[in-house]
Amino acid sequence: MADARTTRLTTRLAARASRAVDSPHFTRAVFVLIAANAVLLGAETYSGVVAAWLPLLKTAEHLFLAAFTAEILLRLAAHADRPAAFFRDPWNLFDLAVVTGAFLPFLRENTTVLRLLRLARVLRAARFLPQLRVVIVAVGKSLPGTLSFLLVGGLLLYVYAMVGWTFFADDDPEHFGSLGRAALTLFLLITLDGLGDAVRTGLEISRWTILYFASFVLFGSFLLVNLLIGVVIGSLDEARREAEADREPPRPPAAPAVAPVEPLPLPLLRARIAAARTALDEAERALSQAAPASATGPPGERVAG
Repeated sequence: MADARTTRLTTRLAARASRAVDSPHFTRAVFVLIAANAVLLGAETYSGVVAAWLPLLKTAEHLFLAAFTAEILLRLAAHADRPAAFFRDPWNLFDLAVVTGAFLPFLRENTTVLRLLRLARVLRAARFLPQLRVVIVAVGKSLPGTLSFLLVGGLLLYVYAMVGWTFFADDDPEHFGSLGRAALTLFLLITLDGLGDAVRTGLEISRWTILYFASFVLFGSFLLVNLLIGVVIGSLDEARREAEADREPPRPPAAPAVAPVEPLPLPLLRARIAAARTALDEAERALSQAAPASATGPPGERVAG
């Protein structure tokens, strides 16, 4: 009896909290809190503002922490009847980590970590902006492809850096004096920054250096960058399709398909009808013969007068 009452109370609490959390006013209020928290963080970077308004800034920070704590508690209450669903949502885990981190003693004593936690609250704005949330999901989905891109790019940089060190180390030690300098120079050339100066310096060494720089720009700047853009765009399309699928209502199950019945040939159909009529006539004759026998009873039995 007590368990049933507890279940009803939990369900009622979850329903009321869910209505509050799903309300557009709640979403707007939390977004305004996040924006105000960002403004507060920006104001604390000015020493004059901190010196003049330090007590007020500390009070505002405590109020923001209390408001975000109340928000997390309300979200937990909305999942009171299904707590596992709360922890399956990555956004809920991120919000919970950001808020609870501010209460941990070893984190509160570290000013840098505490500021990073406060800064992480600003990232929570992505939860209330669907388009930004799609972009963040797309970035996460593009990580495997990005790692492959980094491996290919690193191999390309290493090969061209070694070739550049071999041919240009004596004539241009500032840019190709070591493997690290050569790799840094080529990494900047991927962005086409300083390409003209590098080409002019190479032409002073040999005219064949134009092949070196042209091939590197072709593979590094055009091919690799376009490959990375393709990976990101593909992940963005996938994340957008998933977001649209989550917003669509579930479709009713489709009716089972009925196999079409092939029509019988006309002679076979007539034969089956005739056989059915014959069987029906025989059944009627059998019933008519059995009716008088059941009325008179079995042989030898007399009816009492």
